[in-house]
Amino acid sequence: MFQSFSETARPDQGPPRLERLRRAMAEDGLAGFLVPRADAHQGEYVAACDARLAWLTGFTGSAGFCAVLGDVAGVFVDSRYRVQVRAQVDCDHFTPVDWPETRLGDWLGSHLPEGGEVGFDPWLYTPDQIETVRAELQKTGIRLVPVANLIDRIWTDRPAPPQGQITPWPDHLAGLTHAEKRAQLADTLRAAGQRAAIITLADSLAWLLNIRGADIPRNPVPQGFAILHDDGRAALFTDPAKLDGDTRAHLGDAVTVAAPDAFGPALDGLTGPVRLDKGSVPLWVVQRIEAAGIAHHWGEDPCIRPKARKTEAEIAGTRAAHLRDAAAVCEFLAWFAGQAPGTITEIDVVTRLEACRADTGQLRDISFDTIAGAGPHGALPHYRVTEASNRTLTDGDLLVLDSGGQYLDGTTDITRTLPVGDPGPEERAAFTRVLQGMIAISRLRFPKGLAGRDLDAVARYPLWLADLDYGHGTGHGVGVYSCVHEGPQRLSRSSTVPLEPGMILSNEPGYYREGAFGIRIENLVVVQEATSLPGGDKGPRLTFETLTHVPIDRRLIETSMLSDGERDWLDTYHATCHAKLAPLLSPKARDWLERATQTV
Repeated sequence: MFQSFSETARPDQGPPRLERLRRAMAEDGLAGFLVPRADAHQGEYVAACDARLAWLTGFTGSAGFCAVLGDVAGVFVDSRYRVQVRAQVDCDHFTPVDWPETRLGDWLGSHLPEGGEVGFDPWLYTPDQIETVRAELQKTGIRLVPVANLIDRIWTDRPAPPQGQITPWPDHLAGLTHAEKRAQLADTLRAAGQRAAIITLADSLAWLLNIRGADIPRNPVPQGFAILHDDGRAALFTDPAKLDGDTRAHLGDAVTVAAPDAFGPALDGLTGPVRLDKGSVPLWVVQRIEAAGIAHHWGEDPCIRPKARKTEAEIAGTRAAHLRDAAAVCEFLAWFAGQAPGTITEIDVVTRLEACRADTGQLRDISFDTIAGAGPHGALPHYRVTEASNRTLTDGDLLVLDSGGQYLDGTTDITRTLPVGDPGPEERAAFTRVLQGMIAISRLRFPKGLAGRDLDAVARYPLWLADLDYGHGTGHGVGVYSCVHEGPQRLSRSSTVPLEPGMILSNEPGYYREGAFGIRIENLVVVQEATSLPGGDKGPRLTFETLTHVPIDRRLIETSMLSDGERDWLDTYHATCHAKLAPLLSPKARDWLERATQTV
């Protein structure tokens, strides 16, 4: 098993740890200290040694931060985690704060009216993040100051940094060799008049050098830093013990390898201008570059856009991974259909689904901890079942099942909402509206140049007609045997990145009623050029190819609500699922598929 069910939150440890932190703040003359859920690579998932927020507060969500002052400690979380945070932290000592509705600068200003210095670790914050808060703090008398991390000072049994092995990723799956990638990006640097670029994102390192790692569970990427020069040479800074002879041979003579403590001195020796990504590079790097008197230009990590635009080889591999994964999910669904209400638990669901994926013989890891939330747990978008929270699936429940696999040729992410017994009319109506939103994105044709913020409302429109909505984005970018959440593209109100052919995204509208039920339906899609329609206006158009092929449970669909076009899309989708999957399934699962793909 990849997934465990132990309870990792320790709210009882929060108060004494908070007191020790406040003593350290007092020793350094600080009025406050910021504790983000972040590492030096700004990844969504962090290694055990970087789980400072969870260690201090007990909150284990994938986004948030704590602002500790002398008399209050605010834990800032977005709408996905507002129920979870109250269950995981000691609310007598930590105060949940709705973020981003409440801005950190405003909150600090209201709690430190006399001003003071608030410390932060410059390795864990980007220039963009600090500039935003400093702008909010203007005229308050409060200063943000970079300091050594106080949590590391008091965390006496902090785990060691991860030592996952770094391995080559096959060129035939990447579609380009790393020499070709380095040469292309070097051209970009020269055209911009830049001598080097600093790479700090783990998935950018993995993409640039066609390597994969094992430092972070669920994310097959290596931790480290890199300097890419304008002649295509690169320097990789990671523990050399992570690389065996095959990996060193794969990198070749144009890529040097040195320990992480050589990164700072290497920065000192650069000739500028150096490209720095204001949104991902640690502020510490900027301070080091500036202290050495080296000119720098702000610019996007040069790997970001090429990584997002998948090659034909990457898309082909992703299609193969999705068919393999869909067959495994269908084997699970055939089993699930035979389980009576009251006989299985959320943990049973997770373990059975993981076993079905493992039976493919090609599963490298799950792509995130499976979300299997039944009944009221389904209203927690990022619910993680534990032995303490494990719920038996009972008649009338909806089960939100969000899961994925990491395969050498692709990363999958799929959500299906499944009825347990007989669903009620309210649940069926809400499910159908969510389905309508998912179908609307699937059918969409749109002018080239639009961004996620331009499309997000399309998925919400059927819900908005009933004054319903969901608090998360409609979709995130996805990597290829890499991070399941990959930027910069998103289907979100806040995303300004234009969508381009080759970008893979999730399409996952939902609806959540706290204390009652949740609904989410998710397929992955890839942006493609659209063929012109007769009589249409001139200009390039884009559309989405659906990558996920698993039937949608018809028992939850209020068919009278569907338009003819929506029915046609669903029937065609199910016919495609049947054609692609039937040859891959066991006889029992094939029988289930036959029933599941009947017309609506």
